[in-house]
Amino acid sequence: MAEESGEEIQLLRSQKPKLIEILSADPDFVLQHADARRLLSRHAYQHVKSCRIPSEKVTELLDHVIQRGPEAAKDLLELFKDNDLQETFPKLDFINKLKINTQSSRGKETSEKRKRAPEIPDVIPNKKICNNGSGMVSEKQLMCVARTIGKSWRAIGIEVLGISSVKLEQIEEDHNLHVDRVFAMLRYWRNSQREKATPTQLHSLLSQGEWMLPPESIDFLLKTD
Repeated sequence: MAEESGEEIQLLRSQKPKLIEILSADPDFVLQHADARRLLSRHAYQHVKSCRIPSEKVTELLDHVIQRGPEAAKDLLELFKDNDLQETFPKLDFINKLKINTQSSRGKETSEKRKRAPEIPDVIPNKKICNNGSGMVSEKQLMCVARTIGKSWRAIGIEVLGISSVKLEQIEEDHNLHVDRVFAMLRYWRNSQREKATPTQLHSLLSQGEWMLPPESIDFLLKTD
């Protein structure tokens, strides 16, 4: 077991340059997922979060997880296989091809760990995200909405979603593409609202006032399967 653990830590170290390049596109997304799985201590989380340069943030995240030892390394490798991570960072699919067993030694321990972890939106399985407007709004839904919001995204963030201008400036610095900025803004709103961040609530917010979006662009939020 020690050898397996050591192998996984070595794997993370050997793949650091590649992981930094891939994950620097949206380090906050990775950080929130890692925090939800308890891969960082609170002090480490705050330290990584305070990093302003994306590549630096990813580097610190990887280093802290490696320092926490074998189980944290295994959990991080499993996180990289998560659907949300794979969809956000398609190049992470190389993790699936690595010859290493990250499942067998986890057993009940990981299952119990996840039960104890707080319910943070980013790690709620897609199947538990209700489609009747009463569950958490999904990553896919947020991206669809992000594509409909134009240059007024900052005004919508401040006046509609209640996000501070300081946070929006940080998002703007961290993301180069417009759609990525809007998506990060919506995801931040979802994370801060937690269980209140339903598709119905988002639709309601974006359907009123000066900054309301065309109904045809967001009515999908009200649809049920």
